Amino acid sequence: MTKESYVSDVIIVGGGPAGSTAAHLCAKAGLSTRVLEEHSSIGYPVQCAGLLSNNAFAECGVSDKSMYNTVSGAKICGSKGHALTFDAKITKAYVVDRGRLDYEMAVRAAESGAEFSFKTCVTKINPAKKIIHTAGGEDIPYSLLIGADGPRSVIARGLLIPPSRFIYSGIQAEVPWEGDPSLVELHPNAAPEFFAWVIPLSESRARMGLCGTKNVPDLFAKFLSRFKDSTVHSVTGTIPIGIRTRTFGSGCLLIGDAAGFPKPTSGGGVFTGVRSARYAAQVAIHSVEAGDMTDSFLSRYETLWRADFGRELDMGLKALQFRRNLDSRDIDSAVDALNTPETLDLITRYGDMDRPSDLLKRLAMKPELYGTFGKIGVKGIFRSLFG
Repeated sequence: MTKESYVSDVIIVGGGPAGSTAAHLCAKAGLSTRVLEEHSSIGYPVQCAGLLSNNAFAECGVSDKSMYNTVSGAKICGSKGHALTFDAKITKAYVVDRGRLDYEMAVRAAESGAEFSFKTCVTKINPAKKIIHTAGGEDIPYSLLIGADGPRSVIARGLLIPPSRFIYSGIQAEVPWEGDPSLVELHPNAAPEFFAWVIPLSESRARMGLCGTKNVPDLFAKFLSRFKDSTVHSVTGTIPIGIRTRTFGSGCLLIGDAAGFPKPTSGGGVFTGVRSARYAAQVAIHSVEAGDMTDSFLSRYETLWRADFGRELDMGLKALQFRRNLDSRDIDSAVDALNTPETLDLITRYGDMDRPSDLLKRLAMKPELYGTFGKIGVKGIFRSLFG
């Protein structure tokens, strides 16, 4: 016999930044709100590089207690002898303890009135009957359900919504390191389908990692060999790249990674995750007030997020597909072509981790870059990004 539950106004599956944001806003508006979290605590296991743009950090609405470091620029490292560095000299991103940041966001949601149920693993849903099934044998009815349950979303699977176009696997470790703590390092040639990274925690330690769709452990081991032997806190994670074909249905809304919202240009998902959570909460509140959970009503959610960051994600996916066609020689040529005072100034002034389309347009229109990608050509670049 299964256990039964009372019906909350809103049930949220997943207690990460997106789920906690939705929970905070719904509870604050007076909705009875319950968060189902499969783990025994918030924020762990950590499956994130922990580099948040200024905007992403601000969206989270947390204190600076989770902050390890701030960075102001980046160094892009191609093959030996091919590198470029740009530094805005002001904070562009925060390096954070994601476990602590997630916890602070969950506490805020709980203080607003949201109820958290830990060790509650959702195994499947029945959209026709609007029932959530858990590994503990609990059948939970829902009127409105928000799926914040990550790349392998059970909610999306229950709605028969196909997964994201690309599923990237990532590995990261903390390592001893010596370098400029104000600069993130990017190593495109170390991960042919994306890039490897070095994110400084301090002057003596950094997070290094990479992601891709194949040979990830071997690529990681090779990249790790560049550093000293000792490593701590090795983690793995999955990044869905490509918006799902639908983000609502049968009384459900998908947010964050569950919807395929990580940025294709960086893999980061906090900014878009929290932004999508705000729109989901807005629609959820109006839906409960109107007593209308139909697809027609919930479709407003997709209209809202698309108007905000949909175009950026679409363009980012085109940029990723373009990048996947580049070999190490193309990367080195691009690094050399971009390494001029004028272009570096352009990157510094217009670079935006969350909304890169403006910079991409400006770079695509620079005549001196026309000959960089001989086998593709600037017209192909322009069409792939903006066509």
